[in-house]
Amino acid sequence: MSKTYKVTYKTYFNERLKHVSFHGKLTHPLYVQVTFDRRTIFFKSYYFELFSKPRYLLLAAGKKRGPSVEEVIAKENELIDFVIDQTLENFTLERFKEQYNYYCRDLCDITEDGFREYLYTFLNDKGMPALATVVKDGSKSRILYDVVQDLKLALKSALYEELIENSYHYAPPYLPLFGFMTQFKEWPMLSLSVMEWAQRRVRNEFINFCSLHNYNVDPDREAKRVDGLLRV
Repeated sequence: MSKTYKVTYKTYFNERLKHVSFHGKLTHPLYVQVTFDRRTIFFKSYYFELFSKPRYLLLAAGKKRGPSVEEVIAKENELIDFVIDQTLENFTLERFKEQYNYYCRDLCDITEDGFREYLYTFLNDKGMPALATVVKDGSKSRILYDVVQDLKLALKSALYEELIENSYHYAPPYLPLFGFMTQFKEWPMLSLSVMEWAQRRVRNEFINFCSLHNYNVDPDREAKRVDGLLRV
């Protein structure tokens, strides 16, 4: 007689660890517990780590605005439900964690550092080493996409257009990914996960977005560049 095992999970604040600051509010780190066949694993919440980054805190009119812990928990639970559904057949905790690590990744986050390095190199090559350093160091606490929009005001038009054009050849596809993501996401939950990209509808909408907004790129090529990130 075959046995049926039930997968259970919970997101919880790990009170065994010290408090950490979540955009100025002290809280215990958010963790995930998954139980199957009388075995349990525990691990850090990916989205708690992601949305704890300084760039997700907006300062305006003397007020702070950022993601709430409740929003992070909701996003974490959505991911866990998806991964369990994907792995339910022949489920193991090891397979679950492997797929969790795969699907959780924010594509904008994993392309950001590479694009920042591209900006640094480009500005240095154009004889602006001080600005290059300011952008490289200062942008770590800001949305890099917004920094690029400000550069449009600061740089001569021809130079800015060269910066953007060259990025499609020498930088990760951060700009089209972030621009696409903002079409259907609202601050502060600005992320585009591998889980979302795995939906054919989302990938097709990205291709359509590139066709409409990035006239100097091959939309299919950009989508394939994103696909290439998933194999890393």
